[in-house]
Amino acid sequence: MVSHGGLSVGADGGSHQQLEDIAIMRAMPNMRVLIPADSITVSKLTWIIAQTYGPFYMRMARSKVPTIYDEAQNFEIVKGIILRDGSDCTIIACGITVKMALDAADQLKQEDISCRVIDSFTVKPIDREIIEKAARETGGIVTCEEHNIMAGFGSAVSEVVSESYPVPIRRLCSQDMFGESARSDEIPSILEKLCITSVNITNLVKNHLIQHSLTF
Repeated sequence: MVSHGGLSVGADGGSHQQLEDIAIMRAMPNMRVLIPADSITVSKLTWIIAQTYGPFYMRMARSKVPTIYDEAQNFEIVKGIILRDGSDCTIIACGITVKMALDAADQLKQEDISCRVIDSFTVKPIDREIIEKAARETGGIVTCEEHNIMAGFGSAVSEVVSESYPVPIRRLCSQDMFGESARSDEIPSILEKLCITSVNITNLVKNHLIQHSLTF
């Protein structure tokens, strides 16, 4: 288990931020990569890890995050969780960006846009079935993560879709940049600077739907 994942590490700054760890750990043979969205997910996955043979890499944020799940929620390695159902587009997220995805879906619902939201807390091995089903049923995918665009979570989703049911994919993440230092209360500003926000998820979904409508 590691802390200081992504950008949300507070005053420790760029030297402590991890924007390449998903790519590195995905490339390690037999490594299972987990990115929980809240403290309940951490607790449940820790119990699973303790009873499972083999190496795991579980990435946790340092900053406080909102609680998404209740104690009754069941988790299973490899199996993603559909948090909202929808038909116009799918948002797939991991870690702290799951809450952003939910906020974006709520905003889009007010504009009569129906978005499916998936928490893919297992990045490797990723839930291929839930991703392919989303591609087939919604026709487009937006991913969101606290990571560099190279070989991260969005890349893992893209690999599945390109091999199973190709649809347009838009990836919201750090665009090949280093992290920056910031005090704890400035973390939202850092995320906003790199466009990792619910507003930008909303915009990507809208752009996808506009471009999709122009092709017909």
